[in-house]
Amino acid sequence: MTQVFQFEQEFADSLRCVPMRVRYCLDTCGVKLKLRHWHALSLSDRQLLLDLPCQSAAEIATYRQWVYDLVAAQGGDRPADLPIAPQPAWLDADYIPESVQQQGQRVGNPLTPQQWSRLEPLQRFALIKLSQSSHEHQNYLPALQEFGVLEGAGSGA
Repeated sequence: MTQVFQFEQEFADSLRCVPMRVRYCLDTCGVKLKLRHWHALSLSDRQLLLDLPCQSAAEIATYRQWVYDLVAAQGGDRPADLPIAPQPAWLDADYIPESVQQQGQRVGNPLTPQQWSRLEPLQRFALIKLSQSSHEHQNYLPALQEFGVLEGAGSGA
């Protein structure tokens, strides 16, 4: 499931920013990896975190340990733990989070429940992250287009 979205291609070769898929895995396993931790990792370590599976309970535990071990190998302090949501919003295909609804209104392209439900969990995760007030919103519309839900982009919805 190695995936870097098209809207992330600007930094995909160097992995200078944490890709959404890695952020998804970090939230899934409950690790707060700071950008300084990410930058201290080698490109091959960053690629490893992009490639490692993180779906089953065993994979999640392994992913978490890999993050801790890779950061420790670079002499970094242990990343903080994050609470793990028992039912993360990105796994709920029936409920569009308020931040996504608000961002959709701001850009003039609110998602319908049908569009939301057709998205993959990683896509829903990306839209949630891109719609949060602490995030730069410039990639929200490109993400909608990439995911086939931008009005006039052939979404069929």
